[in-house]
Amino acid sequence: MAKIPSNQKRRILFLQNYMLRETDENNMVSLSDIQSALSNAGFEVERKTLYSDLSTLEESGIDLIRTRLPDNSTVYYVGSRDFELPELKLLVDSVQSSRFITEKKTRALIQKLEGLGSYHQAQDLQRQVIVSGRVKSMNESVFYTVDTLSSAISNNHSVLFRYYEYNLKKERVFRKDGAYYHISPYALILDNENYYLLGYDEDDAVMKHFRVDKIASLQETSDKRTGSDVFKSIDLGRYNSMVFGMYHGETRQVRLIFANHLIGAAIDRFGKDIRITEEDADYFSFLADVAVSPQFFAWVMSFGEEASILAPVDVRKAYIDYMKRSISFTETLD
Repeated sequence: MAKIPSNQKRRILFLQNYMLRETDENNMVSLSDIQSALSNAGFEVERKTLYSDLSTLEESGIDLIRTRLPDNSTVYYVGSRDFELPELKLLVDSVQSSRFITEKKTRALIQKLEGLGSYHQAQDLQRQVIVSGRVKSMNESVFYTVDTLSSAISNNHSVLFRYYEYNLKKERVFRKDGAYYHISPYALILDNENYYLLGYDEDDAVMKHFRVDKIASLQETSDKRTGSDVFKSIDLGRYNSMVFGMYHGETRQVRLIFANHLIGAAIDRFGKDIRITEEDADYFSFLADVAVSPQFFAWVMSFGEEASILAPVDVRKAYIDYMKRSISFTETLD
């Protein structure tokens, strides 16, 4: 097989980049446009050579479309790509709405996503980018922490890390006086725009979850994971729906009563498998397994007089006490 001259290789690579960056179904170029771009880059080619180069791009898998306009001129553009514009917009929206990705990393990722479309599509993506002012993670390492945890899960290894909260001075305060947690990681969960690690605590012999953006000094060990039997007993779909804000709480089966128009909120939270009982013309009740916590009570309270807890009695009483304490605290502020 004859070797392709170096100059021809560079020309074809330039042509490929030019077509991918400058053309799409709404932005087409003529042979003259292509020749002019090549000439400005130092490549002088005849039309016969250009036809051959375009054929080479097609053979390499580029979806090169040739079409004739009403004035009988022929234009070229790249048709389908790995990611279509609506898909890129969806990815951009996901990145910029993710709280666990810092503003700096958000801009870097979006810039890379823009490179997957044409220059004109990148301009379209830029018009929808609004990042400044959003509540984003302050921890740049979250992006890499997720990668390390994913690697440990794939390698069946445990991890070591320190875990912290913030005090009123916005300073890190490490739990366990800064001692390391020895955790067997099993799943990464997105909940309420935050990433959580679900893992088996080697010391306490229980499954726990941790906010990924509050993990520090993470290390993947060479030790094999433990607690696989505990993890296998967890239904992740139900786990996500019953845990509110990833706060710990005793798991109980609770009967809730909602106004009929809140059926969507119930299904969004607990899924379509909930068994519904019509209480009267305006309200329905249903059973749900939940981790009883202040966050669960706050969620029910967010619906005001159109939602409440019916049973069991002790959970209903705890909910009433929670509301009374909330009201009492508010009154002290007057």
